[in-house]
Amino acid sequence: MKNYKLSLIAVACASALTPLHSFAETDGHFKANNDVDTITVVGTQHQLVLDSGLATKSDMSLMQTPAPVVVVSSELIKEQGADDLQDILRNISGVTQAGNNYGIGDNLAIRGLGVNYTYDGMYGGAGLGNVFNPTRSLTNVESVEVLKGPATGLYGMGSAGGIINLIEKKPQFAPSHSVDVEIGQWNTRSIAIDTTAGLTDDLAYRLVAKTARSDGYRNVGQDRDEVYGSLKYQLTEDQDVLLSAAYIKDAIKVDSIGDPVRIYNAASANGKPAGEATVADLMPGTANLTEAQRQQLMDTMSNSDGLTPHNIGNASLVSPMAKANEGEELRLKLTHNINFTDDLFLNQQVQYRDYESGFVRQTGAYNYVYYKQNKAPRAPLVENDVLYPFAARRQEYRKVAAHEQSWQYFADLHYHFDLGSISNELLLNANFEDRNVRLKQSSIYDADKVIKDKASGKVTYQGSLPYIYDINNPNWGSGNFENYDPLITSNYEKGVQAWGVGVQHVGYLGYGFTSRVGVAFNEVSQTYQHFGVDPRYRKSAAEPTPEADTKDNGITYNLGLSYMPMDDLSFFINYAKGRTAYSVTGSIKGNEDDRKDSESISYDLGMRVKSFDDQMLTSLVLFDTRRTNLRYNNPDYEDGVSGPEVEKYFYDGEERTQGVELDMNAFIGDKWKVNLNALYQEARDRKDPNSKSYDTRQKGIPRVTAGAWVTYGADWFPLQNPLNISLGGQYVGERSVAAKPFGIPDAYLPSYTVVDTGLSYGQDNWQLQLNINNLFNERYYSKAMYAGGMPGEERNATLNFNYKL
Repeated sequence: MKNYKLSLIAVACASALTPLHSFAETDGHFKANNDVDTITVVGTQHQLVLDSGLATKSDMSLMQTPAPVVVVSSELIKEQGADDLQDILRNISGVTQAGNNYGIGDNLAIRGLGVNYTYDGMYGGAGLGNVFNPTRSLTNVESVEVLKGPATGLYGMGSAGGIINLIEKKPQFAPSHSVDVEIGQWNTRSIAIDTTAGLTDDLAYRLVAKTARSDGYRNVGQDRDEVYGSLKYQLTEDQDVLLSAAYIKDAIKVDSIGDPVRIYNAASANGKPAGEATVADLMPGTANLTEAQRQQLMDTMSNSDGLTPHNIGNASLVSPMAKANEGEELRLKLTHNINFTDDLFLNQQVQYRDYESGFVRQTGAYNYVYYKQNKAPRAPLVENDVLYPFAARRQEYRKVAAHEQSWQYFADLHYHFDLGSISNELLLNANFEDRNVRLKQSSIYDADKVIKDKASGKVTYQGSLPYIYDINNPNWGSGNFENYDPLITSNYEKGVQAWGVGVQHVGYLGYGFTSRVGVAFNEVSQTYQHFGVDPRYRKSAAEPTPEADTKDNGITYNLGLSYMPMDDLSFFINYAKGRTAYSVTGSIKGNEDDRKDSESISYDLGMRVKSFDDQMLTSLVLFDTRRTNLRYNNPDYEDGVSGPEVEKYFYDGEERTQGVELDMNAFIGDKWKVNLNALYQEARDRKDPNSKSYDTRQKGIPRVTAGAWVTYGADWFPLQNPLNISLGGQYVGERSVAAKPFGIPDAYLPSYTVVDTGLSYGQDNWQLQLNINNLFNERYYSKAMYAGGMPGEERNATLNFNYKL
């Protein structure tokens, strides 16, 4: 296709399951209709097969694309009643919840490794780990694309796992106006509007707004108000500009503990599980207990202690002193498209993003049942000769105030040309981004936290939070965070600047072969200034330090080849290397000890099959994805003793995931729509090949996942239109939540299967939809926490009414 502008529009609106827009085909190329800025798909699945999406920034069909790409359509999002990004993970193989995310935001993983989030290819908040991270709404999202594996050459700084690209709704010249109302359990309610039309022959607008409230399952509620506005101006037939703005304000309660694993260490009790231990087995670590108290402790034990989370019911370990994560986000973006000729197209985007958040969350709250330690034993709590077997020890609250600002610029110049019998696409791109993060964190602790002056032995800090005597029925401290002598524990400003230039060539080589080769140069500069912490917390870091800086650069690339022996079958191979800042929030010293940029590589071998007149598309991919050059300590190095010939660090550690992915989308006949996916992966941590934990499983990452969503259009009743009946299921295998420092090296979350269903009917200008989630009321854990699991929602229902004006 020579007109890349059309491809941008087509991909932004492409549906995986249902027709959305129309196109006109002439001589194998697609021409835009300038009167109505839409493209209509003739058929249903057909457009997905035609377009590989913005993900690869090319005009290749998905069958020709030598890279793993998955698209989630607006129709599928709507059918499942999905409100935010986490609700659609079931539709994409390889995308899961990351471990240790403390319940904050979209901390997701692709193939067990880090993720970057973009809106139409522009930065949408990422790399901020557990500090602060927004939960991305789907209110203004048309579809979602996932490009797996590193993509630095196309998107600038890119994580090893890949890119989740949210395609936002755009202005349309054809008038369309709708109101959407939703109600559900836990006092859930929302109202949204979506209106678009042409203001003149050359100017169109779109306004999307939503307000939503929910008390939430287990009272972990959220409020959200969001407004999205955009204006598109058609300067000429071949040139347009798009100005868009987004404002989101939300308050999301943070449960950073979920159900904790009771800390029982079998190795400390003669290797016996908690349910089999005897009083004699507990003697070495319970010298402070009477025999009656040891028996009392044993009576509370079960075989799940030290292995799986302790069920605390529908309650939560969220204190009234905790404050919701109050986030406020502003995004402003200007997009410029120009067709210089039929074969030369330029797309430019510049974006400003401002995100501010703050919260008070509880962390810790570990219940030590039995763990014999040489230092600071945390055997069950005894106060005034009373034993509290379910007491939470090492309780901490953290108060965080964070502010991130970023600028980003992308320029993509596309040129199409023929060289002999070979058709070619050439992409020249440049990118620049500037992120600045200001963060301050304070902590308060319970009495387990004691800080002494090393010289005098004098206690300089004693935690004053009350112990939680029973995690099943917590007693909470009164007052607020400031009443408990907080310590400033983190206080810095971090800046990250990155720029890159790249070139990508796509060659249609004939005989069914298509090649994709890209190379880019990227440089990352970082600055860090420490403003000082409480000297009682860390005396060595109490004073502010001058700003430090570091810089690293390198080459990234992707090499891909696809082969289509016939129209309905293709094979591809892909090899890619990426790089990004090691940590967007980590400290630097400005010397040789600073870590190099994080690098990654990915190998993919895939097959795609289409059938039923392009209405079914199935892909199978074998992959090996790695985050490489990870630093670890040289065990032979002694500070102040070793000479310069002894390396302080090695840089050959890695995190590695190998596996196989299956994705299928289909529209079968006039009645059936099907989405299926499955994954088997081995996600391994090899950060330090010399350590005993070498080659351990990545926390929170399952070996096996599977998802399905099937919709049937039933003509069972004398209605004007079919009644759509949907049924879906999701299976997630066991996930490790092991915490060796706390004595639970084998803790895990059990596997689960959840079934959801939906029922919708519409005619003329209205639609009514009922979704029932967790139909069989399965108790499960949706996220892996640190030494615990986040309980998934019990059975619940939502009712949605949409009216088009």
